[in-house]
Amino acid sequence: MPHYTPLIGTIVAGLVTAFVMGAIAQRLRISPIAGYLFAGVLIGPFTPGFVADISLANELAEIGVILLMFGVGLHFSLRDLLSVRKIAVPGALVQIVTATLLGLGLAHWMGWPLIAGLIFGLALSVASTVVLLRAIQSRDLVNTDRGRIAVGWLIVEDLAMVVALVLLPPVAQLMEGGGSAAGIVAVLGLTTVKVGGFVAFMLIVGRRLIPSGLHWVAHSGSRELFRLAVLAIALGVAFGAAHIFGVSFALGAFFAGMILGETPLSKRAAEETLPLRDAFAVLFFVSVGMLFDPSVIVAQPLPLLATVAIILLGKSLAAYAITRAFGYENRTALTVSISLAQIGEFSFILAGLGTDLGVLPDEARDLILAGAILSIFANPILFTLVSNHIAGGVHSQRSANGAQSKQVERIILVGHGRVGSLLARDLRPADRHILVIEDRPETAGAASQEGYEVIIGNAVNWQVLAEAHIESADVLIIAIPEGYEAGAIAETARGMNPAITIVARAHSEQEVKHLERLGVDHIIMGEREIARGLFNHMRQRRETA
Repeated sequence: MPHYTPLIGTIVAGLVTAFVMGAIAQRLRISPIAGYLFAGVLIGPFTPGFVADISLANELAEIGVILLMFGVGLHFSLRDLLSVRKIAVPGALVQIVTATLLGLGLAHWMGWPLIAGLIFGLALSVASTVVLLRAIQSRDLVNTDRGRIAVGWLIVEDLAMVVALVLLPPVAQLMEGGGSAAGIVAVLGLTTVKVGGFVAFMLIVGRRLIPSGLHWVAHSGSRELFRLAVLAIALGVAFGAAHIFGVSFALGAFFAGMILGETPLSKRAAEETLPLRDAFAVLFFVSVGMLFDPSVIVAQPLPLLATVAIILLGKSLAAYAITRAFGYENRTALTVSISLAQIGEFSFILAGLGTDLGVLPDEARDLILAGAILSIFANPILFTLVSNHIAGGVHSQRSANGAQSKQVERIILVGHGRVGSLLARDLRPADRHILVIEDRPETAGAASQEGYEVIIGNAVNWQVLAEAHIESADVLIIAIPEGYEAGAIAETARGMNPAITIVARAHSEQEVKHLERLGVDHIIMGEREIARGLFNHMRQRRETA
């Protein structure tokens, strides 16, 4: 048996290069996604050196899309989806029409035929599932109104693209004089029946079979079998949805997760699939990077600039205007518009279909791929700028309202678990303002109910610390039990606010030394404090005897 196969080589090259580039990006305080994309460029066919198998990379990336959509479905109930239908459905449709018209205009300027302009515009109208979900998940927005609108909007876009992919061949044939309008109506009717059949099947049959089957596996007591069952449900439903009902893998996985999310096992299922979701999502970004030919920047600078402008400005301005027109606040409109200001996997599929049909010129495909790369690269940067703007506005409003008019000590508390919650209650009576950072939604919700200002997120991420305005804090208390993770938080916080006092927990001498090297001011080791307490008790007992 050979020691090298294209599959193993693609996985190894993709993950190793992505790790190196992602670590460099993180060090430079750039989104790791940029590093993953650049890793794809390095191992792609347009740069010298090792070239990975791009077809295998795309198939591995599709698994990432399935698992990611399944994970979102676990946190997204049918009630959530229906609650945003009044904005998601018209918003997505208006944005698709807007971007398609802008794409048609650019295509007309380039001298392409009408059908090519239609495909080009549609490709620029649909956001990447992976990019959008990674953006809102990394900022813990899935369970907020902003996140629900963005995800609902995305689902409508996916459904529209499923219809577009089915209709494009007969439409292209009709426009070239070889088809009929009746044929298009028949195809549209069949597609509607298939999508409706899938939704009905999942709500009637899947809603009973999936939860009961997983409950049976959970009672078997085997964690390995439970993990395998979750993956089988996610991948099996996605595959069946695509090959039986003709809908996308992503949509099928989303519905499977949404149905499973209504059961008590949803949290455990999400935790079991998280490592695989992250790994395959990384491979998605690597596969996108492999498609990028840097020479297009030199060969077609003006058309490329116009393409990127449609994606980043045209789409986002349309989404912002629609969201505001429906009465939503500014931060919701900004979040939705920026999260959709990129294109991805459906765009590649549309470009490939147009090329196979012989109606989309190669230069249009190259512009779509280049526009996707640049928009995906720019999206996390734009998201950070918008998040900082929103956080800064909230901070300024609080100051203007006099919420902190008197001089108080400002404390940021990382972790509101058993230790953090007790500490917060003890600190609360004094003249202190406490802000809690917590990455578990349930625990964060409990802290919010107790009246604390809460940011949901991982404090290792410098963007979360920036949202908490670490630069104006007096004290940072890291109450999480993981000493080495606390060290990463302390190092980032110290770089953003050199004058801040940092207090952290530790569970071993090694962790204490590690935290000391990183400049933590006060370190509390639990075992040492327990031993000290026991010793003091014994000494007092001896003195009173």
